[in-house]
Amino acid sequence: MDLSNMSVGDLRNLQDQIKQEMKKREHQEVAKAREQIMAIAQSVGVPLKDLIGTGARGGKTGSVAVRYRHPDNSAQQWTGRGRQPKWVKEWVEGGKSLDKLRV
Repeated sequence: MDLSNMSVGDLRNLQDQIKQEMKKREHQEVAKAREQIMAIAQSVGVPLKDLIGTGARGGKTGSVAVRYRHPDNSAQQWTGRGRQPKWVKEWVEGGKSLDKLRV
């Protein structure tokens, strides 16, 4: 196929066809790999979830311990991660120490 003789429109059409074919083949390869993995897991009697493990990080998963609690309302808690809840922000802006909320 001589690309130098093709018009821009023909080249774009060919490019679109190539993208579609690449996407189709990638899906086929993923499906084939999944089937192979499942077959191997079944042949050795290992559940697939045991092969996958606990996640991409490989660390412990679960909840994080609460580090801060409102003294008047124990339902208001914060782990200390992420954005400060409104009640913590108001507490600090009110001139009170964050250490007084520490559990």
